[in-house]
Amino acid sequence: MVFSSTIFLFQVLPLTLLAYLLAGRSVRNLVLLVASLIFYAWGENIFVLLMLFSITANYVFGLLIDRARKDGKSGKSALIGALAANLGLLGFFKYANFIVENLNGILAWLQLEPVIFPEIHLPIGISFFTFQAMSYVIDVYRGDARVQKNPVNIALYISLFPQLIAGPIVRYHDISSQITRRATGIDDFSYGVRRFIIGLGKKVLVANVLGETADYIFSLPPDRVPVGLAWVGAVSYTLQIYYDFSGYSDMAIGLGRMFGFRFLENFNYPYISRSIREFWRRWHISLSSWFRDYLYISLGGNRKGPSRTYLNLVIVFFLCGLWHGASWTFIVWGLYHGLFLVLERTVPVKFLLERLPRPLQHIYTMMVVIIGWVIFRAETFAHALGYLRAMVDFSTPPLYNSQIFLHLNNEFYLVLAIGIIFSAPVYTQIEKRVRGRLPAAPSLSGKLAGGIGSVTGICFFLFVFLYAIANIMRGSYNPFLYFRF
Repeated sequence: MVFSSTIFLFQVLPLTLLAYLLAGRSVRNLVLLVASLIFYAWGENIFVLLMLFSITANYVFGLLIDRARKDGKSGKSALIGALAANLGLLGFFKYANFIVENLNGILAWLQLEPVIFPEIHLPIGISFFTFQAMSYVIDVYRGDARVQKNPVNIALYISLFPQLIAGPIVRYHDISSQITRRATGIDDFSYGVRRFIIGLGKKVLVANVLGETADYIFSLPPDRVPVGLAWVGAVSYTLQIYYDFSGYSDMAIGLGRMFGFRFLENFNYPYISRSIREFWRRWHISLSSWFRDYLYISLGGNRKGPSRTYLNLVIVFFLCGLWHGASWTFIVWGLYHGLFLVLERTVPVKFLLERLPRPLQHIYTMMVVIIGWVIFRAETFAHALGYLRAMVDFSTPPLYNSQIFLHLNNEFYLVLAIGIIFSAPVYTQIEKRVRGRLPAAPSLSGKLAGGIGSVTGICFFLFVFLYAIANIMRGSYNPFLYFRF
């Protein structure tokens, strides 16, 4: 079940909100837990048992770590057991098929019999809830958070449906106090509704429109794609994945606020970055900060000299690519970003980049990012290379067919322009200027302007919501990008 579906919007969410608001404070966590398990089981059926196993295992390991520390021991053995259980679970369900596929490729080259292995189903969101579970046991081990002895609370933390299947990854020490003590006021609820609608609009009205065109262009044989069309496809996917991913994060943050949770931001206008280092401070912040705090720093970070820093970055981004999916394209994409992060730390590149005019810094960053997204989007590495070749091959003749004109229509160009404009903080700048022009002291004109602004805002959010619903109801293109994650 996804947020941009009618069953969630008109049945699951209203019923969950009603049950939550009617329930007493002592049972609200239980209500949310039951709703979260139903939400996950709706799409994954029996695999909800896998999540329950993860919850039980991490709850027990947390208690073992806490008991060991009280007995004067480090609790390291219990931590290792917890990490092995979590990574083993993730490794089996996410990477077993990939390992067998590559092993059979080697066996075929050696003219040996292939390994017969049943296809393993990839449970939705396993990468997200596994990283959250590891955050809990690591935080308890480090003393950054107290052990959670209430099984309902730890189960809610791992399975909380607003951010269960597409993030953001919520770390335990950031939310532990909110699990036991939180309140939802009218302002919080109102903010949550507005944030959810913004995310829904991003997903349905922008990402889906651009994604349909990107999917068509990427489905064409690369040697038939002219250079202009190749760039349209690459830019469309670049914007699609941003608006899709940030839209889901907005919806998750909005849903969380409706239930009294305050999740940290996950995106901060990454496409205005002027370096790849800055890009990763703005893109999927919850994942990059997770890798930084739990892996990069543990490996030594930048404390052991340049060579070790470069190696640590390569390791982290190799694993970052692998986290996104069991495919060589994801691995290459991760190493590709790791390479540029290393290069930007070297003296010559750092010297040159810092002295480039800001527009050129931005162009450099976006070129690196767009090329990376082509690798990320392609089904195979060979397809990625072919597509990248098409982006610089000016000899390919133009392609004319009915599908091209069906996808490159007025709606697409309008949404493309909107996507480019609002990938920068245009809205926040307009909001600041409007607020700055309002009179500081209360006056009739100030109250009138405020009233008009409120009505305009309500009309805007109502329009976005109804237009998004209309698109969903008519069965428009509405993919879920995170099946592979």
